[in-house]
Amino acid sequence: MLVGEAKYWWRGTHKMLVTRGVVVDWECFKRVFLEKYFLESVRHAKEVEFMRLH
Repeated sequence: MLVGEAKYWWRGTHKMLVTRGVVVDWECFKRVFLEKYFLESVRHAKEVEFMRLH
């Protein structure tokens, strides 16, 4: 469940996506959420960090 700023952001984003005819499913949510809150460089660094765990 989203709260605060994220909840406000999702309401507007969801409305915009639906207006554009986008099917808003879990994959769509994950994609737009990650684009908004986690930079690609940070995601990549965390992936590399995870892969190095033993």
